[in-house]
Amino acid sequence: MKITAEMKKLIEENALAFATVDELGKPHCVAVGFVKVVSKNQLLITANYLGETVKNIQQNNNVALTVWSRRWGELHRL
Repeated sequence: MKITAEMKKLIEENALAFATVDELGKPHCVAVGFVKVVSKNQLLITANYLGETVKNIQQNNNVALTVWSRRWGELHRL
């Protein structure tokens, strides 16, 4: 997937969850405090205490990234 300028802004300025799967296919999801888009298809993610995540990526590089606006409550009032 190519990361657009709009996606870059969303990724770098908001909270996100990063999901991988282990060797048994079980999901592993972590909150990530810092992500930097370094190219149109690469992210730099802090790896503090992410040993399981790194191990999973080494075995299977399919991942999921979920991003939500820090202003979620303000933007989506009922």
